[in-house]
Formats: sequence, structure tokens, C-alpha cells
Amino acid sequence: MTDGRPRVRLGIDLGGTKIAGIAMEPGGTVIAEHRMAAPRHNYAATVEAIGEMVARLERGAGAQGTVGIGMPGSISPVTGLAQNANSTWLNGRAFARDVEADLGRPVRLANDANCFALSEAVDGAAAGAASVFGVILGTGCGGGLVVNGQLIDGPHGIGGEWGHNPLPWAASDEHPGPRCWCGRHGCMETWVSGPGLEADHARATGATLTSEEIAARAGQGDAQAGASLERHASRLARGLAHVVNIFDPHVIVLGGGLSQLSHLYRVLPGRMAPLIFAEHGHIDLRPPRWGDASGVRGAARLWGKP
Repeated sequence: MTDGRPRVRLGIDLGGTKIAGIAMEPGGTVIAEHRMAAPRHNYAATVEAIGEMVARLERGAGAQGTVGIGMPGSISPVTGLAQNANSTWLNGRAFARDVEADLGRPVRLANDANCFALSEAVDGAAAGAASVFGVILGTGCGGGLVVNGQLIDGPHGIGGEWGHNPLPWAASDEHPGPRCWCGRHGCMETWVSGPGLEADHARATGATLTSEEIAARAGQGDAQAGASLERHASRLARGLAHVVNIFDPHVIVLGGGLSQLSHLYRVLPGRMAPLIFAEHGHIDLRPPRWGDASGVRGAARLWGKP
């Protein structure tokens, strides 16, 4: 400790299959890190795993720190209960209060996409930008909004939650769209996430491939795989243009596994431009600086300046 304040910040990224954690100094240097499997469909074990992660990180750092957690879904400002998590065993539970009780200290939680956006806005790919939209394209599809270094979460705790809006400008063969885990049809998540890309390819070709395999085959000249990437880029462009027409961010940063598809940075700005309600539809689209470490770094930064 120095002048009564923790010298480290702990960041934890609670995923559906893994939990990642770091101990980070205020300047951004990581001094301890750990990964472990995430309990599935077991709420009590999830709370216990967070406690185990905190203990491991603090042993590695040699100091106690503040705790920030990036989670699927969010904590409702009205009820204090978890909501909208695709790790459905969290929903309706007093997750924040239970983790605080287990740790015996206050904890700050935010949606995992918000943590990604905060990390990339503070010292990542969009450092210095006045406004940032951070996009997650992975197992799911999420987003986070940052203005002047501050998360915009909103009174419902769902700021930037674009993945559960419908695909804009849908063609007749895209309506009503695939059924989403949230109960609706045609959510952006069902189209542009990794599983969304894979399901679309399977519907079109009858072949079950991973998103990595689709991209590899497209790179080798496979016409069907190339067509699947074309449909994916079209849908992603429409979804992002819709966000730009509402929020108009200075920078968009892509994250998640599909952010590694290099063609997206070439094709998306041009596809988005005609859909943007402005004379000049220039788009500043960037890959992440911190990759899959952004989530934990952003969670650690939920405590702000020391």
C-alpha cells in the first residue's frame, strides 16, 4: 500500500468457458496473471472461482488490490441482479452482492464488452479519441461506449448493447432471421458472432466448419467460404452503420476472435459509408491493441485513477 491506496488493480474477465485475471499497476504494467476454467451452469461455483482467482492474483502480486470484473450481461441498476447474460445461470442472481460478501470488500462490475472498450480507449488502439465504440465479435456480439475516457452505461445498464438489436436493412431472405438465445429472432448476434458466421455457412452449404476454417478456405479461393465471408461483412457493415447513425463515434475498435479477420478492416469502411447519414461517411476502424487481454485490463480500470 502507498498513502492508504492499493498499488495494484485486479481485473477479472468472466467468460462462459474460462476466467482470466491480472494484477496491474496503475500505469498499466501487469505484474501477475492467471487463467482457469469457468464453472458452467453452477452459480455457487462461479462465485467461489472468483474468490480463488483474487487470492491467486494477490499472492502473485504480493499485495491486495481493488477488484474489477468484466461479466457477460450486466447488473441491473434497479434490482441489483444480473441481467442479459448468455451465461444464463447468472441471471436473476445477486452476483455483485454475493461476490462482495465472499471477498469481504467492494467490487466493481461491468459488461465484458464495456471493459474491452474502456481498455482500448484508455491506452489501447483508440487512446486519445474523444469517443469510442468497442465491438466484441466472438462467441457472442456486444459493444461498449466510451466518451472522454468514461463508460456510457445508461439507466438500464445496457449502453452499447447492439448485439440484441435486429439486423438493419434486412433482405427478404434474412427475415425473421435465426432464433437468438434471448428469445427473439434476427438479433445481430445471430448473424455476426463466430457461431453466427458458422451457422450461416452451414445453412448455405451444408458443411459444418469453424470460423477459422471458413476464413482459411476463403483465403485459398474456396468460393462458398468466400461468399459466407461476403454475407458476414455485409451484415456487419449494416449493423455498425446503424450504430454510427446513432452514436457517431470517432473510432470503432473490433475485438473478439473475428477481429482477427484482416479483410474486415479493408472492406467495412467502404460498405458502411453509403449507409451513414452524412455527406462524408469516413470511418476510423481499428484492430485492438491488447487483443484478448483487453477485457481484463478494462476490468482492472473500472476503479479509475488511484
